[in-house]
Amino acid sequence: MAACGLDFGTSNTTLGAAAPDRTRLVSLEGDHTTLPSALFFDFAGDATVFGRAAVAAYAEGEDGRLMRSIKSVLGTDLIDADTTLNGRRIAFRAVIATFLGEVRRRGERAAQAPLDAVVHGRPVHFVDGDPAADAAAEAVLAEIARAVGFADVSFQYEPIAAALDYERRVDGEELALIADIGGGTSDFSIVRLGRERRGRAERGDDILANDGIRVGGTDFDRDLSIAAVMPHLGYGSPMKRAGLVAPRAPFLDLATWSKINFLYTAKALAELKRLHRDSARPDLIARLIGVVEQRRGHALAMEVERAKIALSGSPRTVLPLDFEDASEAAELAARDLVEATGSLAARIGGRIDACLAMAGLPAGRIDAVFLTGGSTLLPHVRAAITDPLPDARVVTGDTFGSVGQGLTLEAQRRYGTA
Repeated sequence: MAACGLDFGTSNTTLGAAAPDRTRLVSLEGDHTTLPSALFFDFAGDATVFGRAAVAAYAEGEDGRLMRSIKSVLGTDLIDADTTLNGRRIAFRAVIATFLGEVRRRGERAAQAPLDAVVHGRPVHFVDGDPAADAAAEAVLAEIARAVGFADVSFQYEPIAAALDYERRVDGEELALIADIGGGTSDFSIVRLGRERRGRAERGDDILANDGIRVGGTDFDRDLSIAAVMPHLGYGSPMKRAGLVAPRAPFLDLATWSKINFLYTAKALAELKRLHRDSARPDLIARLIGVVEQRRGHALAMEVERAKIALSGSPRTVLPLDFEDASEAAELAARDLVEATGSLAARIGGRIDACLAMAGLPAGRIDAVFLTGGSTLLPHVRAAITDPLPDARVVTGDTFGSVGQGLTLEAQRRYGTA
């Protein structure tokens, strides 16, 4: 049975092939082992493109629809809903299946073998505080995996997978806190690691704590967009009726990757035109309508994401705002990102104490903090995780590949063949 590890992420996806003598992440798009979790449905060509090619097709103005952050619907009511594509209805389950089916096909081509078994990564919590919804989300993902051709489907927590990748570089024995801060969730584990423990078939006793929260990189995009972009489109602007401001809902949808497409309907556009009529700042609402009519919501979201990434390594950046009535730009400083998203970082950091309490350990017992996931590149997120553990060694893993590597190691252990 040929096996693989699959890290289906909110922002990026990786797949690793497991052989008896080695594991490796395979190339999914050109020379890249990462495939952005994006699809573009090309209406003119009646085709679907994936990953970077999907984003490029959208950016080039092709007639079609871009969908990103599709993993975000797991654990929500949207998983049982559908959406419109060029006049036809398609279920969100089918959208995820289309993407994961393509990942499996690309993985098989790269591995030159059929992939029958998969260890699927999953967050510690798909849904915060709702075990039934969490179990349902895993069940849906398992059903989709079987539907695209995997005969044997099992799961591993993403931070545990990252721990398995990190353990390969550990010589002695240590207690490590693993922090995987991805596009949709932040997940933590405290794990006992060591050279002598690697080959053990059962590692349950080595996992001292597992915790997570449904906060990730796309939430940082949303809050930065609300602070820096949406006021230019009328967010918080006054209505003609004294004491009222524009409703938040359309701005939140436009700032949220998984909800942008909901604005591209006749009903939503009609509501925006009513808002324009009743607004005391119709010039700003006209910009909002222009963005929706031109279906430029994802383009704005991409600019926000670029600005966020730029501010992770630079004190200032410029966020272009190309509206119909004028070309503007928002000049942003790193402190603006911290102010807009500081509460999210604090929520992430708050899980460290929860993990320590769950493990029954003081902070001083943690030997190392292993960081993976794109959002660990944000300095204030990194500080929120490491500051509570001042004596721990900070280790940075493969930002986008550690979880996939660990899942593939787990596939090798569980299935043993390729």
